Amino acid sequence: MSLPGLLGTEHIGFTVPDLDQATEFFVDVIGCELVYSLGPFVREDDWMKEHLNVHPRTVMRELRFFRCKTGPNFEIFQYEPFDPPAPQPKNSDIGGHHLAFYVEDFDVALEYLRSKGVEILGEPTYSRNASEGQRWVYFLSPWGMQFELVSFPNGKAYEKDSPIKLWHPLYPEK
Repeated sequence: MSLPGLLGTEHIGFTVPDLDQATEFFVDVIGCELVYSLGPFVREDDWMKEHLNVHPRTVMRELRFFRCKTGPNFEIFQYEPFDPPAPQPKNSDIGGHHLAFYVEDFDVALEYLRSKGVEILGEPTYSRNASEGQRWVYFLSPWGMQFELVSFPNGKAYEKDSPIKLWHPLYPEK
């Protein structure tokens, strides 16, 4: 059983401390396109609590939608929280996360990020076991959010025996 009518991931939403800084990063460094923006949203009732699970007096300053090639869209928010904001979560925290960008040529993309002054975390890793064939490395946005650069142009080892394939920009839906 699954969610009736499920077709895929339409967008991923996340909050940033400075929407202009995030826009510059996603457009000028990553290469996404800004599609549209909305806001501000200020409510005097309990709508924010009922619909977004934030304090009712929280203000959503603006949200912006981005298209980043063939993956899901990004909905990026900047809030004026009523409560003090939590710190940026680490991967090991509940709600910790990262976004991975698939690239055709890992070495060229990595050098590009370095040339833009992006902080790279460690040296690239060659995956093993089911993910063998993949190279990856984490990097940070200017506000400290974690991202991953990933590539597996010849596929991953699990694909030999699995009837289900993970998403890949070069594989048509099966």
